[in-house]
Amino acid sequence: MTNSPLIREETAAHVKRVAEDLHYTASTLGRGLVTGKTATIGVVVTTIRDPFIGEVVSGVEDVANEHGYTVLLACSQGDPHREISVIRSLQERRVDGVLVAASRVDSRYLEQVSAMKVPVVLINRFHPGGLTRSVMIDNVAAATVATRHLVQLGHRQIGYLGDQFGLQSDTDRFAGYREALAEADLPFLPELVSHGDGQPDGSVKAAHKLLSQRKKPTAIFCYNDMAALGALQAAASRKLQVPMDLSIVGFDDLFFAAYTQPPLTTIRQPMRRMGCQAAEILLKLLAGKPCDGTIAIEGQLMVRSSTAPPTARV
Repeated sequence: MTNSPLIREETAAHVKRVAEDLHYTASTLGRGLVTGKTATIGVVVTTIRDPFIGEVVSGVEDVANEHGYTVLLACSQGDPHREISVIRSLQERRVDGVLVAASRVDSRYLEQVSAMKVPVVLINRFHPGGLTRSVMIDNVAAATVATRHLVQLGHRQIGYLGDQFGLQSDTDRFAGYREALAEADLPFLPELVSHGDGQPDGSVKAAHKLLSQRKKPTAIFCYNDMAALGALQAAASRKLQVPMDLSIVGFDDLFFAAYTQPPLTTIRQPMRRMGCQAAEILLKLLAGKPCDGTIAIEGQLMVRSSTAPPTARV
């Protein structure tokens, strides 16, 4: 039933015909008891409502299915206590390996995952400790490209709308933003930095804070596309036209980015590819093969209609 080369073709064909007649299916649980492997990959995510996560998991499933693995999805909802519970649940189910695309990767993860004694790969996250293997976009370089685009259009008052939860990706994108300002000899102004929650509703308030400054930004670089939606809404409520009065850049290139009004300039993350590569690394680890520690993928600037040179109207 497992296509073993030790079995004669005639015998294998006969067994499979009998199994088909009897509607027999192999028991993964029973096989796991014998082999010590369950052919299951655990994937920890913050929420399935995030379009980014949906694309990443699709990539994971593509590779897993191709190699006969089942994907077990576990959502933490951003709750640190639930995140630990999720890891324990995967441990109880004896998954062969774990992919982590959740918001937190800290000492709690290290302790729990170490107890599982299975390989772990981080997606869009990096941890300097024991969890060394990860697949992520080069956030600093991508954010530098995004901010540089606004500088090249002629903007000098550029705001940053970040995420308040202390994520490494936010730290890196903020660093890229500052790097682009420095290379253009533009001063860093703390009042042009505001943090939301990485979601539209929470980012509206953060965008209003930026737009309430005496010297308003003529452009805003947002932590992600969801935050950019909040910035677009805040601009509309203030009767600001995008991009004539305010240019906005997002990050991710989620499915809706090309359909906002106006279409959103953003950094494209190859989300599905990231999921595929993370799954491929995990399968190599399970096979005992050598693989890279961290893979940094280059982002792509998608220039659409939400950015333009500044006008004298602001």
